[in-house]
Amino acid sequence: MCGIVAYIGHRQAYPVIVKGLKRLEYRGYDSAGVALLNHGVKLYKKKGKVAALEETTLGKDLDGHIGIGHTRWATHGEPSDRNAHPHLSANGKLAMIHNGIIENYALLKQELIKKGYRFHSDTDTEVLLNFIEDIQENNGSTLEEALRIALKRVVGAYVIVLIDKDNPDTLIAARKGSPLVIGIGKGEHFLASDASPIVEYTKEVVYVNDYEIAIIKPDELILKNLGNERQTPFIQKLDLELAAIEKGGYDHFMLKEIFEQPSTIYDCLRGRLDVIQGTITMSGIRNNMDKIKNANRILIVACGTSWHAGLIAEYVIEELCRIPVEVEYASEFRYRNPIIHKGDMIIAISQSGETADTLVALENAKEQGAVILGVVNVVGSSIARLSHAGAYTHAGPEIGVASTKAFTAQLTVLTMVALMIAKERNTITRDRYLHLLNELNEVPEKVKKALEAAEHIQKLALKYKDVSDALYLGRGYNFPVALEGALKLKEISYIHAEGYPAAEMKHGPIALVDESLPVVFVATRDTYHEKIISNIQEIKARKGKVIAVITEGDEIITAMADDVLPVPEADELIAPIISTIPLQLLSYYIGVAKGYDVDKPRNLAKSVTVE
Repeated sequence: MCGIVAYIGHRQAYPVIVKGLKRLEYRGYDSAGVALLNHGVKLYKKKGKVAALEETTLGKDLDGHIGIGHTRWATHGEPSDRNAHPHLSANGKLAMIHNGIIENYALLKQELIKKGYRFHSDTDTEVLLNFIEDIQENNGSTLEEALRIALKRVVGAYVIVLIDKDNPDTLIAARKGSPLVIGIGKGEHFLASDASPIVEYTKEVVYVNDYEIAIIKPDELILKNLGNERQTPFIQKLDLELAAIEKGGYDHFMLKEIFEQPSTIYDCLRGRLDVIQGTITMSGIRNNMDKIKNANRILIVACGTSWHAGLIAEYVIEELCRIPVEVEYASEFRYRNPIIHKGDMIIAISQSGETADTLVALENAKEQGAVILGVVNVVGSSIARLSHAGAYTHAGPEIGVASTKAFTAQLTVLTMVALMIAKERNTITRDRYLHLLNELNEVPEKVKKALEAAEHIQKLALKYKDVSDALYLGRGYNFPVALEGALKLKEISYIHAEGYPAAEMKHGPIALVDESLPVVFVATRDTYHEKIISNIQEIKARKGKVIAVITEGDEIITAMADDVLPVPEADELIAPIISTIPLQLLSYYIGVAKGYDVDKPRNLAKSVTVE
C-alpha cells in the first residue's frame, strides 16, 4: 500500500516519477502527487488515479531534475486532493512524501498548534513534516540533523523522502518498517518502494535498513544511522527483467500470473529438487537444519493468502515431520502475548516480505529466543533480513493484488522444507520420500494441464456471475484450498463467499443452502473422498448447485455435480497446488464478466505495510 518514487540526476524528474508511480499502481491507492524542485517547490496532486494527476499537470511547468512522487492509500484523512502527498511545510521550503503511520502524531500536532502552526490536511504526514521544520528553525539545525532529532521522537512506521528549496541538489530519505530501495545510476539515483520503477534504469540497488537515513546527491549516496554514524551501503544486483512487470499480451496481470504458474513453480524447484539423486538442496534451510529439525514446536505466522498456505503446511509438516504446528494470524499473534519458548521455530510467510503485522510478530518472537524461518518472494525484503534462515519462492514480481502464483510457490517451498525436515528426523520412509519428490517434480506439467480448462471455466463464469453468495467446502488438505477459493472470489468479484470444512457444513452453513446458492466442493481423490461424496449428496438433496473440483476420471462426482472442474491426479499432499488453479480462474473470469478491475480490487492493497 502506498507507493514512493523519487529521482535526482541529469534526466527530467517528472517523466521518471510518473512512469514509476504507474508501475506501483498494483500496491493500491486513492490519490497521487508529485513535487519538483526548480527555483522553489512545484507541487501537483490529485485524488484518483495517476492518469488524473497527469491530466492536472497538462500545460504546467514540469521542469526539474529532482523530484518526489507518491500514491496514497488513505489512513489518516479521507481520500482527497488536500490529503494527497506530497505535503509542504509551513514555510513552503520543504516537501515530503511518507509511507506508514505516525502513531503519536496527535501529541506532536498539539505541540505544533500551540506554537502557531496551522494544518491544511488531516494527515499524520503533514504533522511530521512541520515537526521537522520546527526543529530545523528553532535549533538552527541542518535538515539532516532536524530529521534525525524528529525521528527519535516519532512512534510508528515510516519511509519518508524530503526535498528542500535551500538544498536543490539533495534528497533525504529515512526508513523504519516500510520498504525503500535506492537505484544507483551514473550521476543519478532512483528511489522507490520496490524495484519495479527502477529496473529499466539500473540493476544496482541498495536496500535501506530500518533506522537509516540516506543523503542522496546525483553522484553520491551516504547512509547514516540515527546516531549519525556512517554505514556502508551494500550494493546488490537486481534479478528482475522489465518484461516481468509488463502484461505481455494478457488482458490483466492476474491472468498472466495465473498462466505463469507452470514456469514459476518450475523455477521454485529448479536447482533444488533432484529426482535422480533423490535430494532437495536449500542452503538457507540446510545451514540451520540442527535447530530446525530439533524444534519443539512450529508456529506459522502469516496474513491473507499466505495464512492459507500456512494451514496447508500445518497438515504437511505434522504428517511428514511429526512436529506440532500452530498457524496464527500475524495481526492477532503480535498482540496476544503468546507463549514462546527457546527451541520453538517461527515460519513467517509473506509474498512481499514487508507485511507489517508479520514483521512485528517476528521481532517479538525473535526477542524471546525463537528461530525465525522466512518464506518470502521479494529479495532483500525486511522479513528476509530479519530471519535466521529461509527460502525465497522465486515467483517473480506479482503485480495483481490478489495473490496467485505466489501462493502456489509458497506451497511448493513449504512442501520441500517439510520433506527436508522429515528426512533428517527419519519420520518418512525412503519410498514415500522418493514418491513425493516425483510428485513435486510433476507439478509444473500438471498445472499446465489444469490451465487447459480456462475456456470452459470462462463459460462457467457467465453462468454464476450474478449470484450473491457462494459456499466453498473441502476436507483435509483441501479445506484450506476452499478457504483460498472463497477469498479469491470475494477479492475479485465482490461476491460474498465463505470457506468451511465440509464436515462442519451441518453445524450452520447448510442452513443457507437452496436452489440459488452455488456450493463449490474441492473434492479431489484423497483419504476423505467417500466422505466428501456424502456431503455433496446432502447439498443436492436440498437443491443446492454443486461445482466440484475433481480428479480427472471421477465419474461418481461428475454424475452428481452440476458442473465439474477436473484436474490431474496427484498425491493428496501435493494436490492443493494443482486444485487451486481452477478456483483462481473461476474468480478471475467472474470478476471480468462483472466488469471489475481484477488487478486492482477496490479498497485492497498488495502489501499491507501499515496496521
